[in-house]
Amino acid sequence: MNAVKKAYYHLPGLFEFYDLYSVFLPLWREHREYFYDWCEIGSVYGAPQDALWGGGRVGFGEEDPRNVISLMKEYKISSRLTFSNSLIRQEHLSDKRCNDLCALFEKSGEVPNGIIIHSDLLLEYIKENYPGFYFVSSTTKVLTDFSDFERELDREEFSFAVPDFRLNKDFDHLNSLTDEQKKKTEFLCNECCSFGCRVRKECYENVSRKSLGETVQDHICSSPDAGRGYRFSEAMKNPGFIGTEDILNTYMPAGFSHFKIEGRSLGSAVILEFLLYFMTRPEYRLKVREEIYLDSMLDLF
Repeated sequence: MNAVKKAYYHLPGLFEFYDLYSVFLPLWREHREYFYDWCEIGSVYGAPQDALWGGGRVGFGEEDPRNVISLMKEYKISSRLTFSNSLIRQEHLSDKRCNDLCALFEKSGEVPNGIIIHSDLLLEYIKENYPGFYFVSSTTKVLTDFSDFERELDREEFSFAVPDFRLNKDFDHLNSLTDEQKKKTEFLCNECCSFGCRVRKECYENVSRKSLGETVQDHICSSPDAGRGYRFSEAMKNPGFIGTEDILNTYMPAGFSHFKIEGRSLGSAVILEFLLYFMTRPEYRLKVREEIYLDSMLDLF
């Protein structure tokens, strides 16, 4: 096992939580003592509302892409476009808005930007037309069989692959991965979905259909707690949850360094709690919370 020295977080809401990051990132840079020295921001991911190639969650981000690019460029953070629609067909590849986004983000700074992707058809199209991106295999593929996930890791076109969260604690298999495979593994830390859910893929497909403009009924979650919505306190009880102690004491020593935080469809106040828990030293959490809550330009609710 080759222990790693840094954990890289991939944060939600590239377009959705621009206002929050525009306040948080100056604190991150100017008061690094507030935050754990063993973690860094690997990327911020998301998609604007009504992005045809979007998937995973129904997007509601309204921020001007040029503002997003400017903010990420200033802080030298990789932007990841979440284009994880699983139902892309040939006629969708010419979508002007998504092509324009690719053209804007492909070469927007010194840090490479990425695409979180599901469809192989879309993958080949973007590789050919926008070769400046790196690619992340999306968790929307619901890779619950470890051999399927391992094959995904071995695909040369992917820089990272995100397994289904139910593989997060499969240490017998995880520890058997090669160092190169471990470097490409990106764990989804804070999923709230029922660990025993059998229709996760259908839920993602429902979102994909909505992104394509199809008229479909909402997917009805069968979890007994679905009506309560996302609660971080409940996500922490999920058998697949990866907390900071897990990252420090188990995953990093084993050679894993990439961790994804979900939450694009949540409110910015909840995202702030993720930033406090996963990245902020306990003695400074109130300080960071006050700095952000008291910023007159930011509406967290």
